[in-house]
Amino acid sequence: MSELVTGEAVALELRPAKLPSRVLAVVLDLVVAVTAYVVVMIALALSTASLDEAAQTAAAIAAFLLLLVGGPIAVETLSHGRSLGKLACGLRVVRDDGGPIRFRHALVRGAVGVVEILMTFGVVACIASLVSARGRRLGDVFAGTLVVRERIPTGRTSFVPPPPPWLSGRFSGLDLSGIPDALWLAVRQYLTRMQQLDPQVGWAMAERLANDVAERTGTPAPPGVPPAAFLAAVMQERQAREARRAFAGGAARGGSAGVPGGGAPNMPYGTAPSVPYGPSQVQGPAEAPANVPVRPVPQEAEAERPSSGFAPPA
Repeated sequence: MSELVTGEAVALELRPAKLPSRVLAVVLDLVVAVTAYVVVMIALALSTASLDEAAQTAAAIAAFLLLLVGGPIAVETLSHGRSLGKLACGLRVVRDDGGPIRFRHALVRGAVGVVEILMTFGVVACIASLVSARGRRLGDVFAGTLVVRERIPTGRTSFVPPPPPWLSGRFSGLDLSGIPDALWLAVRQYLTRMQQLDPQVGWAMAERLANDVAERTGTPAPPGVPPAAFLAAVMQERQAREARRAFAGGAARGGSAGVPGGGAPNMPYGTAPSVPYGPSQVQGPAEAPANVPVRPVPQEAEAERPSSGFAPPA
């Protein structure tokens, strides 16, 4: 799997599509487009029988451009990279940075595809995909796009490490409605990969994400709390709220109960082995803002703080 890294240095779980699945998706799209083209051409032949040859030729060219060129461009633009064939094969066209494509990307892919797919029967596209490290054809190279797999086995998904015990439940009154899904995805991707990043790069990225979360919620992070720990605690609170909504007030209570998919395998969420957020320690209790309810920290949790493993890199 080739990693795609965004401008925020977040590695996305995007897997470039293999050539056989791409060929199958193109064949399905062509079958639909050619079928529609044949039906339209029969209707045009019947309706333009009284016209001269030049008018019939112009109508045939217009039908070709609209159905076999303009059709795929319109479908990819409106569906954000998922044509009928790609939807059936679990594929999608995205930008090089992992974002959704727009009209200009679909236009370039469709225009180049006329030459490398229709006029050469796909030979040029297959050769280009085999040569490319990420399986891109010429249309993808010129458009700056990539065809990826959307269906990824869930068993390989990394878990989000829990925050230290003394931070669990401290953000139960935080308003998380203003945080967009893209920011949640960036936070989750960072938390699952922070051990793979350079310490200084990871710390700087955690600060940026923590500032974005604080700006969206309108509440700054408590002083003395490392940004990675703050992000883990906020993510745990979001998972706890989702669990409460899903199970109608079941076992999840203020972020301290088990949240499916949140902890280490075969272990309750929040009781996983210590997951360092940086080679550091936090000294002294952190003060929370006035508008965020703060739970009293038990003596046992207070004693655990010096060994929590949180601190900025050297």
